[in-house]
Amino acid sequence: MKQDSDLRNNLKSIRTRLGMSQQDLANIANVTRQTISGVESGLYAPSVAITLRLAKALGCQVEDLFWLERDLPEIEAVLAKPVLNGQQLRVSMARVGGQWIAYPLIGKDAFRQDMIPADGNAETCTGTNKIRVRLLDDNLDTLHNTVVIAGCAPVISLWARATERWHPQLRVQYNFANSMAALHSLCRGEAHIAGMHLYDPETGEYNTPFVRDVLAGREAVLITLGVWEEGLLLKSGNPMGIRTVTDLVAGGATIVNRETGSGSRMLLEQTLQKEQIPFDAVQGFDNILKSHQDVAQAVVRGVADAGMSTGSVATAFGLGFIPLNQARYDLVILKKYLEEAPVQQLLSTLGHRMVHSQFEILGGYDISKIGEVVATV
Repeated sequence: MKQDSDLRNNLKSIRTRLGMSQQDLANIANVTRQTISGVESGLYAPSVAITLRLAKALGCQVEDLFWLERDLPEIEAVLAKPVLNGQQLRVSMARVGGQWIAYPLIGKDAFRQDMIPADGNAETCTGTNKIRVRLLDDNLDTLHNTVVIAGCAPVISLWARATERWHPQLRVQYNFANSMAALHSLCRGEAHIAGMHLYDPETGEYNTPFVRDVLAGREAVLITLGVWEEGLLLKSGNPMGIRTVTDLVAGGATIVNRETGSGSRMLLEQTLQKEQIPFDAVQGFDNILKSHQDVAQAVVRGVADAGMSTGSVATAFGLGFIPLNQARYDLVILKKYLEEAPVQQLLSTLGHRMVHSQFEILGGYDISKIGEVVATV
C-alpha cells in the first residue's frame, strides 16, 4: 500500500525495546523484512491484515503501534517566554486563567534531573506570541488538571511529587524563577501560584509590599510554605574562617551572586549596605548564577569561596553555612484560582504529615506556620 502522510508509528521503538531485529519480526509476522523497513520509515502503509499481525507479534494493541497525525488536536496557546522566530519547539502546556499557556522546553527549562516530556510541538511565528500547538496526546484531562507554580524553593518539587502520589490525576508543573520573576509570571497569567521570599526594609514585611505593587489591585492571598534560613554557603570546614560578610572582603574571598529580583541577592545587598561595604569591594559580586543549586555547585567546584543561599541547600551539598537571616517563603495565589479543583487539591496537601516529614528531614526549614494565610491583598 502507498504511503499515507498522516499515518505515524512507533514500530521500531517497540521492536528494539523487545530486542528483535527487523528479520526476527518479519519471521514472526510472516511478512518480508522489506515490509518492516518500509513501515518503520513511513514509506509504506500496511494493510489491516499486516497491521494485526504486527500487533500480535509484538504483544500490543494496534493503537499502540499506529495513529493518525491529524487525529491529534491542535490548540492555540500563548508563549510564556520569547523564543527565536521559526524555531521548532517542544512545549509543556497548562490552562491558566481561561487560556492555554505554552512553556518552551529549551535549555535548563527542558530538564529537572531527567528531561521533561513534552505535551506538544509547535513552530514560532514572527510578530506574535501566539502559536498553534499540535498535542502529542488527545487526552486533555491532564492539561486541565495541571497546576503551574513559579518559584525558586527546591522544596516545591518535593511538595509537587508528594501531591501527585495522593492525587494521580493531578499534575504539578514547577517553573523555576526567582521571586520577582515568579510574581511577574503570576501577573501575566502564566502561573497559578508564585513563590517568593523578599524582605522590604521600609515596612519590615516579607513579600506583601511587593505583591501589592506588582499585582496592582488584583486580589490575591499569601500562604506560608515555611521559614527558611538564608546565609553564606562556604567550603566544607570553612578553611577561610569566614563568619560575616565583612570577612569576605577582609579575606579576599571570591563569591558568586544571584540575579536581580532574587531574594538571595537582595539579602546580600541589604547586608552589605548595613555593614557599609561597597558592592564593588566584594570579589565576584557581578558573577551571576541563576539558582540555589548553581551557587552551591560553584562553591563545591572551587569556582567561588562563598555564595548566598539557604541552610537546606548547604546540607544537601555538604557545605559549610553561616546563617544571616530567616526569611518567610510565601505562596502567592490570585483569588480567582482558589476555587479551581486542581489548585484546591494541591493546597490541601500542605497539611499532610508526609509533606511535613520531607521538609523536616531536609533541614533549614521552620514549617510551624505551613499552610497559614498570612495576608490578603
